[in-house]
Amino acid sequence: MRRRLINSTLAVVLVVIAVFGVSLVIVETRTISNSAQESVDSEALRLISVVESKLLGEERVNPAVLAEQIDADRYARIDLPGRDSIEIGDRPDGGVIQGRAKGDHGETVTVQESRSTVSREVGRTLLIIGAVALLAVVAAVLLAVRQANRLASPLTDLAETAERLGSGDPRPRHKRYGVPELDRVADVLDSSAERIGRMLTAERRLAADASHQLRTPLTALSMRLEEITLTDDLETVKEEATIALTQVERLTDVVQRLLTNARDPRTGSAVAFDLDEIVKQQIEEWRPAYRSAGRAIVHSGRPGMRAVGTPGAVAQVLAALIENSLMHGGGTVALRTRITGNQSVIEVTDEGPGVPADLGARIFERSISGRNSTGIGLAVARDLAEADGGRLEMLQQLPPVFALFLSRVAPGSKDHRTQEKEEPEPTIR
Repeated sequence: MRRRLINSTLAVVLVVIAVFGVSLVIVETRTISNSAQESVDSEALRLISVVESKLLGEERVNPAVLAEQIDADRYARIDLPGRDSIEIGDRPDGGVIQGRAKGDHGETVTVQESRSTVSREVGRTLLIIGAVALLAVVAAVLLAVRQANRLASPLTDLAETAERLGSGDPRPRHKRYGVPELDRVADVLDSSAERIGRMLTAERRLAADASHQLRTPLTALSMRLEEITLTDDLETVKEEATIALTQVERLTDVVQRLLTNARDPRTGSAVAFDLDEIVKQQIEEWRPAYRSAGRAIVHSGRPGMRAVGTPGAVAQVLAALIENSLMHGGGTVALRTRITGNQSVIEVTDEGPGVPADLGARIFERSISGRNSTGIGLAVARDLAEADGGRLEMLQQLPPVFALFLSRVAPGSKDHRTQEKEEPEPTIR
């Protein structure tokens, strides 16, 4: 492309020089020839006037006086009636430019100039025109090279940017070139890079969230299947199979929830549900894991509480908190349900060492973990809670207390008068 731009610019300049240069040469040649002819005619008239003045004064026509009236390179001949002709200068050879004038008394003056003088003047003019044309060509080449670099280099950069996007590097370059059309292409590529970056981030987040969120249901399901393989009691098999089917349904709900949140994290399917059922379900699923670790999981608080949200999402949030206590906490894990204002609250606490002070403000950030875990669980849990209009908070670092706040009022409801006041709750085992 760079060579094409240079060649096209140079071709345009050469055409312009050819058209205007030839015209200028023709015009200058005619101008110089006409000027030489006019100069010769003017000298002939001047000589005839001098001759007439001498004759009228009855003076002798002196060749020396006449020689002072013409250029040294010219030849003049004065013809007087009844007298010998007077010649001044050398007669030129070859082609000549001639001027002639006649006086009132029959005298004639002829002035001649060699055409080579005109040719030399035309040659000097052509040399000047050629030099100007050469300078124009050099300037055109330099300008064409500069313009070609200005246009070709950005295109090379844009091609490299497009190639980087195709190879999976979505970082925008934010580089502009001062050419509106190229800057527009750069804007589009940068916007595309940002969109691709967001899409890749969302895909990576979905993969990480899926691997984290599916691990617990799959582990629980495998434990139920192991129970089935180890028993010959038909009733136990039926019971474990029923629980396994329930866990499969929860697993399906987890996948659907992850895909929904990947498309739009604000999308929710909030309904009023029985909070005790979710808590009981989680305790039953996690009790074998805690029993294997020599620990216990208990539930206390107000019974019969209802909340507004997505049951599957709430179950995933509680599972993340319970798993977090199993991995990082110690002692007995307690789930406590209570009411505060128009919200239902589920608190998860344990008797472990608590949350380190340096992680307290960043505990819900992705990739933040106190041990060799992924650091994804609490971040996903908070996203799920916020998608349902709730919130997940850490109320206390030592002992650690995490609380899930859910609305007790159906969306659109304006009647808050039936809300119960917070009061002590009986303990449920």
